[in-house]
Amino acid sequence: MENSRAGGSGSGSERGERGKQPPACGAHRGRTERGQGPGGPVEAAGSEATPAEHVAALLKRAQNGFEIGEPVLARLRTALMHQAELRSYRQRNDEHRPLRCNSYRHVFLLADGSSLLLFELEHDTGPEDAFVYELYADEDALDRAEQRVHERIGGGIGPGSEGDELPAWLAEELLLAMGPAQPRREYVADASPDHARRLLRRAENEDGPGEVVRELLQGALGHHIALITKPRRRGAGRDATWCRFYEHAFLLEGGAELSLWELEHNMNRDGRLVCEVYLDEAEAEVAADRHARAQGVEL
Repeated sequence: MENSRAGGSGSGSERGERGKQPPACGAHRGRTERGQGPGGPVEAAGSEATPAEHVAALLKRAQNGFEIGEPVLARLRTALMHQAELRSYRQRNDEHRPLRCNSYRHVFLLADGSSLLLFELEHDTGPEDAFVYELYADEDALDRAEQRVHERIGGGIGPGSEGDELPAWLAEELLLAMGPAQPRREYVADASPDHARRLLRRAENEDGPGEVVRELLQGALGHHIALITKPRRRGAGRDATWCRFYEHAFLLEGGAELSLWELEHNMNRDGRLVCEVYLDEAEAEVAADRHARAQGVEL
């Protein structure tokens, strides 16, 4: 019996300005959580690792870590947040031992506001019953590596194969089950009113927060940015859709809190990356669904 699932993939794109968070105790330390993967327990890269520590761990265990170029590493050194996402998995059990192949997408939010992706391939198709790790900065290179490993595993894979019975959204459900979708808030006082102004200025939706909210945020004492995991129900095959949710939480005078929900997507006619900001999380999700339907995209 063989299990297989290939998730859709996003592509990092340039984002607008973001407030820069210092690496002190008040900074958000990106969480990377892995749980019980489809092929067995998957080792965590460090549930409280900083982005720099996470990159170091990826490079240390990758047998081809030296192939990641210095320009990519230089950009990763500015990362403020990171998150690991299950991209695909495959397991074949009809051999003398199970053969497994998993891939992960590591998303890094950089200090300049852009996103950068690293792709990790994890498999145990070598002579020893132990996982081997490979790291790629290019998704096409990952696809070629996956194909090489799939040829070693053998058997059918893809549409019409035995493993196609698994729901396409299963990996996202597993990701949500690994831990809380909402990271712990750690506010930093780093020009928070300016961060709010920049966020609202680049928002392109007309139904965003009004002037009352703008005035409240002029007195913000701190802010916290979180990349929010959302289940995306994708179709089979490659998916160039980029859809991300961010919570921008602000600490106000008197201890009150106010959150703005940013929807970043390329679901428009020209594929341009746009930013929309909403006062309510549900409104951001409804907007994402509306854009997806208009473009014939399955989320």
